Amino acid sequence: MPKTSDKPRWMMHGITSDPVESYLYSLVPPRDEVLSTMEDQAAGRNIPIVGPAVGRILHQLALMSGAKNIFEMGSAIGYSTIWWARAVGEGGRVTYTDGDRKNADEARGYFERAGVAKRISIKVGDALELLSEQTQQFDIIFCDLDKEDYPRAFRMALPRLRKGGLLVADNVLWSGKVAEKNPAEASTKAIQEFNRLLYSSSELFTTILPIRDGLAVAMKL
Repeated sequence: MPKTSDKPRWMMHGITSDPVESYLYSLVPPRDEVLSTMEDQAAGRNIPIVGPAVGRILHQLALMSGAKNIFEMGSAIGYSTIWWARAVGEGGRVTYTDGDRKNADEARGYFERAGVAKRISIKVGDALELLSEQTQQFDIIFCDLDKEDYPRAFRMALPRLRKGGLLVADNVLWSGKVAEKNPAEASTKAIQEFNRLLYSSSELFTTILPIRDGLAVAMKL
């Protein structure tokens, strides 16, 4: 494993101890050529992706819940999208969203190389606006957009999630900054509010997994 100073961005540190984190990543099996290429691009160009440890959790959650219809709020180059798309199988559908058309075009190429392009709908624009246009309910809604928008994402996602469905959110421990009592950053305040909303909602049963940068998994009751 690389030294801490050599870690790509997707290998977060500060939540778990460095030796434990390195151990966890040492157990993760090698990825295929497409995902490995995306990881290299993310590391070299400082593109935010969830990385393979969280990617495997997303894939597992979709398999366990039998998800066939997933909406992503914030998809970047589509790394997490591929993990989802491989889990939903033939006939499944993942909606990719990103505000940058260049990201979407790059993601499209990866989807084709990964053989999952037919399972993915690509939408360019504001993820919250795109979700607001949806009249159907989803099996899983994944939140990974600008952190200041997390509370709005919560309110937007809940009515569009089926009973038994999952609201999953990345970066909910925010490099440990969520433990600050009076944070100055708007992003930290927003994530703190989002986490409070998750745990206080009578409609959800929530767990935060302290892996990488924190992953929230909330099931709609």
